[in-house]
Amino acid sequence: MSSFKGYGKVDELEEQAFRLKTRKRLLIVTVSVIVLLAVIIGAVTGTVIHNRNSSSSPSPNTEPATQLTPSASLKAVCGVTQYPNSCFSSISSLKNSNTTDPEALFKLSLHVAINEASKLKDLPTAIKSKIGNDTKLESAIKVCETVFDDAVDKLNDSLSAMDVSSGEKLLSEAKINDLKTWISATMTDQETCLDSLEDINSTYVQVFRDAMQNSTEYASNSLAIVAKILGLLSNLNIPVHRRLLGYGGETSSVPEFPGWVSPGDRRLLQQQNLTAHVIVAKDGTGDFKTIQEAVNAVPTKNLSRFVIYVKQGTYEENVNMDKSKWNVMMYGDGKTKTIVSGNLNYVDGTATFNTATFAVAGRGFIAKDIGFINTAGAAKHQAVAFRSGSDQSVFCRCSFDAFQDTLYAHSNRQFYRDCDITGTIDFIFGNAAVVFQNCNIKPRQPMPNQFNTITAQGKKDPNQNTGISIQKCTISPLESNMTALTFLGRPWKNFSTTVFLQSSIGSFLNPSGWTEWISNVDPPNTIFYAEYQNSGPGSSVDKRVTWAGYRPSLTDTEAAKFTVESFIQGNEWLPQTNVNFETSL
Repeated sequence: MSSFKGYGKVDELEEQAFRLKTRKRLLIVTVSVIVLLAVIIGAVTGTVIHNRNSSSSPSPNTEPATQLTPSASLKAVCGVTQYPNSCFSSISSLKNSNTTDPEALFKLSLHVAINEASKLKDLPTAIKSKIGNDTKLESAIKVCETVFDDAVDKLNDSLSAMDVSSGEKLLSEAKINDLKTWISATMTDQETCLDSLEDINSTYVQVFRDAMQNSTEYASNSLAIVAKILGLLSNLNIPVHRRLLGYGGETSSVPEFPGWVSPGDRRLLQQQNLTAHVIVAKDGTGDFKTIQEAVNAVPTKNLSRFVIYVKQGTYEENVNMDKSKWNVMMYGDGKTKTIVSGNLNYVDGTATFNTATFAVAGRGFIAKDIGFINTAGAAKHQAVAFRSGSDQSVFCRCSFDAFQDTLYAHSNRQFYRDCDITGTIDFIFGNAAVVFQNCNIKPRQPMPNQFNTITAQGKKDPNQNTGISIQKCTISPLESNMTALTFLGRPWKNFSTTVFLQSSIGSFLNPSGWTEWISNVDPPNTIFYAEYQNSGPGSSVDKRVTWAGYRPSLTDTEAAKFTVESFIQGNEWLPQTNVNFETSL
């Protein structure tokens, strides 16, 4: 529509070309993956058998197992990636590539990805020296600086996770999930840089895209290897690391939960009178008068839970909790009593990523009984109330209030319970693996000639473990007289994934349910949009869109993939927080 301003909109010709290419490759890729996986399983099994036989006394009646050569093994591993040529050439050039071990090849792929991503960190500085007094471009490049740095950190975290202690199972399900999450977040970080530049139609988009090509491909290769090979071998319980050959199973020394999670987290969200490390109060009765001051007091990479209590009041500030602030819990006196308020916005020159009233990147963040608002208003377009890139973050009884782009679930694993989310265009968006449960989702009246889209999901790579799952929520308008066309969402990227499960949907919803990103152009068939057992007058799927990637109904088994237990592995980390949650359907 004429006054509508989207976020990160892709070029229409590029979109159409992608769809044609996808159709041609779909069958070939599917068959190739099946064949290659069969080869890999056979090769790894053969290697394991051979190593086991080599470690025992040889039998004259036992023929040696057939082994794949290192080159053939690498080709097989790279064959499951989106970019097999760059995968093979980048890894084979390394001196340690003379191996058939998939785990070792995965580690090498990470080294390649880290080296290439590290080169990007100097690019924003080089560009800034050329742009002059362009505040919007400067803001977008600042986003690139932040996300490039975060991307390298996530890749390093992934490599560090491959170092196992004695007796620890390398290919545990939890570790595979961590790796997929962090590498997915790396790719989201890099894509966010391009989104910020595309949002202002910068002439530097292609410069950055070209510079990022290798880094993007190498990260994608690592993600494909862990998702399609290491994950499969883990499910088959094939020990591919030589240190683990002959290992008999788990031991009592293996912790049930990650070591950085304090046992006290189990009680925190149920306690009414928590003991805070620091207190924030506008009237001076606490340790600090601003939230940012309290955040600055959090020790770097704190391994135990650090609790901040924010007393009742409206705190007009923009809070940034960077990636070094771990395991912070922040609670207030209620989502209508403790308010964090800001008004940064796109129209006034701030990149969408940096408009957030409250932004958190450090792992393990918990927020309870706080409201987050961006007061910029509809006329200012993109204006984020809250942005989270915090892995294993939890939000309980919080509110998020703005218009366009209210809640930016940027990356990593997130869970929202009993929260209120209000907005207009794409007001729940991003590329996290996120579940909303028992939340009130309230579209509101936008500007004239605009329509509402509740979600805009940004999955760019088929192997990312990301998507938006909205379960047992209530979808109803903020104003009883709202007249704007309203949709459940629209596909932001080519593999966009969004499901509404067991939710109550009001009569205000447009019967088609969903809308295109580009008007009158069906999204690629690689998206996954679905509904399951929803109720209410707006839940009928009789007149829904007929996209190839839309599913009007799911089986119980298909829907279960988007629950807390399966989609964000909540059973592994949510019990620590003691927030209420339902693991399944």
